[in-house]
Amino acid sequence: MTEIPALIAAFTTIFIIIDPPGLAPVFIALTQGMTAAQRRAIAIRACIVSAGLMLVFLFLGEAVLGFIGISMDAFRIAGGILLFLTALDMLFQRRQARRADSAAEGQAEHHDDPSVFPLALPLIVGPGAITTIILLAGEAQSAADFGAIAGVLLGVLFIVFAAFLAAPAIERALGKTGLNIVTRVLGMLLAALAVQFVLDGLRGFGIGG
Repeated sequence: MTEIPALIAAFTTIFIIIDPPGLAPVFIALTQGMTAAQRRAIAIRACIVSAGLMLVFLFLGEAVLGFIGISMDAFRIAGGILLFLTALDMLFQRRQARRADSAAEGQAEHHDDPSVFPLALPLIVGPGAITTIILLAGEAQSAADFGAIAGVLLGVLFIVFAAFLAAPAIERALGKTGLNIVTRVLGMLLAALAVQFVLDGLRGFGIGG
């Protein structure tokens, strides 16, 4: 996991799942009418909470699975299927619609501070991200591997933070059509990664060689 190709694959998977460019317009909607300082504070809080949640799932997720008797290979297959469904949502634009709905609900319930809900949970650390983090933890074999994965997670969160700060400029630059194109391309990549997770799980059960 500390090898460069493995780190690149981990970074790509987490980046696609969280989709920082796709979060930018949601952030704009949730912080509409706020000052730049207020937006920056909300972005910082959302990323700090997300980092805490990610590290919890990274270090304790597999232990929880073992406690309830689920093997990592079974979780890889289930996780791969879940990620594939997420990829389909991205390809057919259902994911953005749900994010917009979640954003609207969160804005109604927590108008003053949407940093924890819905930004950190479930928009940044959603089911797909949790699944991916636990799957990556299952591939770690040493403390260095866990440290490398944690570094990847924090690196993606830094990009999320940058996307939040640059959200207005990103929206103007890409436009609605550009955001749709980016989301669909990321969806295709995620579908391929999801299939790879399923194949890895099947191999763990001795299926497929």
